[in-house]
Amino acid sequence: MADDVKHLLRDIEKEMNKAIEAMEADFQQIRTGRASPGLVEKLPVEYYGTEVPLQQLATITAPEPQMLLIKPFDPSTIRAIEKAITESDLKLTPTSDGKVIRLNIPPLTEDRRREIAKLVHKRMEEARISIRNHRRDGMEMLKEMEASDLISEDEHKRGKQELEDLVHRFIARVDDLGARKEREIMEL
Repeated sequence: MADDVKHLLRDIEKEMNKAIEAMEADFQQIRTGRASPGLVEKLPVEYYGTEVPLQQLATITAPEPQMLLIKPFDPSTIRAIEKAITESDLKLTPTSDGKVIRLNIPPLTEDRRREIAKLVHKRMEEARISIRNHRRDGMEMLKEMEASDLISEDEHKRGKQELEDLVHRFIARVDDLGARKEREIMEL
């Protein structure tokens, strides 16, 4: 196969990997009923007029399965962190002793689990759409390469087939990761 096609497929694979990574990052922020630092680390906190991710202002640990412990590097940021948590869509109430913030993660209700599962499906569909868009772009580039006589008709067909195989592999990965996250959410 022509180097141009291999290079194109490698680039498309990198982009598809980015779609998977973005979905996984979204999944880390989805609450499952178990305490996970990923739940709050990207939470924007107002710090000297700028929004900063919480992970840059504090250490976040899960000392117990149902609790997060947030220890700010600078104790003066406690109020701002509490405010960010309270105003977020996490629906959690922070408690503070002036040095650390504790977040109790209550067990999820059945209705809330279903809502979260819908959110997981939405994120999965966004990843699938992104992967399909990369396939479309790749197909167009292969057509252009053939039209410009950079590759032969056979190389074009092989490139299309490899691109389809790549898409199927990545969509299967999306489905697998989504099913795993859904099981995690639905487990009591």
